[in-house]
Amino acid sequence: MRVKAQPECNPIPKTGVIRRVLVVDDSRLQRRILTASLKRLGYEISEASSGAEALEKCRATPPDLVISDWMMPGMTGPEFCSEFRKMQRDSYGYFILLTSKSEKGDIAHGLDAGADDFLTKPVNAAELRARIAAGERILMMERELTDKNRLINSTLEELQRLYDSLDNDLIEAKKLQQSLVSDRHRDFGNADVSMLLQSSGHVGGDLVGMFPISDAQIGLYGLDVSGHGISSALMTARLAGYLSAAAPDQNVALQRMEDGSFAPRHPSETIAILNSLILNEMETELYFTLLLAIVDLESGKVVMAQAGHPYPALQRANGTVEMVGRGGLPVGLIEGAEYEQFEIKMAPGDRLMIHSDGVVECADMHDNLLDDVGLARILAELRQTRGLACLESLVWKLTDFAGDRDFADDVSAVLLEFKPSPILG
Repeated sequence: MRVKAQPECNPIPKTGVIRRVLVVDDSRLQRRILTASLKRLGYEISEASSGAEALEKCRATPPDLVISDWMMPGMTGPEFCSEFRKMQRDSYGYFILLTSKSEKGDIAHGLDAGADDFLTKPVNAAELRARIAAGERILMMERELTDKNRLINSTLEELQRLYDSLDNDLIEAKKLQQSLVSDRHRDFGNADVSMLLQSSGHVGGDLVGMFPISDAQIGLYGLDVSGHGISSALMTARLAGYLSAAAPDQNVALQRMEDGSFAPRHPSETIAILNSLILNEMETELYFTLLLAIVDLESGKVVMAQAGHPYPALQRANGTVEMVGRGGLPVGLIEGAEYEQFEIKMAPGDRLMIHSDGVVECADMHDNLLDDVGLARILAELRQTRGLACLESLVWKLTDFAGDRDFADDVSAVLLEFKPSPILG
């Protein structure tokens, strides 16, 4: 029998994604016809006379394209296609079924088995080339998508490594920031000072501290740098140096006297100095709120200046709570800003809490803020709880109020407690 000549076809460039083609047909003649056309198109051809033989060849050398007859003894084309789809591959294999069937049900059966396209016998060379070109486009998109996915996965892996490295650095940064408040509790005889610092993330912009001035005087402060994260944390670290307990010569709240001792500046003057430093010596858009207090441990007099920080809570020995303060502008916003100071007198059994806005602006599940009234209620509930236990209980109360949500802002506080007078028997 003489094979009818097919029209000439232009070879497909060898840079195409389809290179290896497997022809599966129990008819040797049909295989010769397809093979001749495919070779003219520039493909590497392998043949199989049955589905079982084709599967073995696919396992040995996965083809880019399979052209399989539908009706074959032992294993039909759709059955072979179904088994072909179950094989593990690095890339997608395109599958064309040869058929004389044209019923919609048959076509649906072939598609369900995993076929991508169909060719009707006898195969026309031009149609064959067009079908393969369509497969080329699909495989090209699949390969491009695979390459992009590899690039994305590689990028994600690199980002994960960078994140892990940054996360480790932030963990260490948090430890360093926490070390700025190394002395969480101090007993001064007739008064105690306790401090709380809890960042909402790895690091934050809150800072609390105390510094000794003399045997009878100490300085206390709470500050909150605008924003969150690393830049805010770096600012708090620098501000900690300006209010240093370890290096009084660098503490702007202190001034050296002629005899070599240190005396406190007026808190309002200290805040004005910090305002000038921020605006004139630091190239930053950040600003901060601050409450600075100078405490006389013998008389109970506390002189304070407030720069945008929340009003401190003063709880008297009888349990009543009042918010004290004058408000004021944050530090680092306006050149030449002036700050007022005010005094309170504390008696035995009284306590003063200097806290950040993360306390009073803690929100519940309905976005209602705790506010000053809520803080006063909590302090009343914790009237008999003192020191660090009181601050830890405050965090638990805030957690309950927030509904176990993570705090949206840093939480910090300084608690100054004058001890009750001893009961004389």
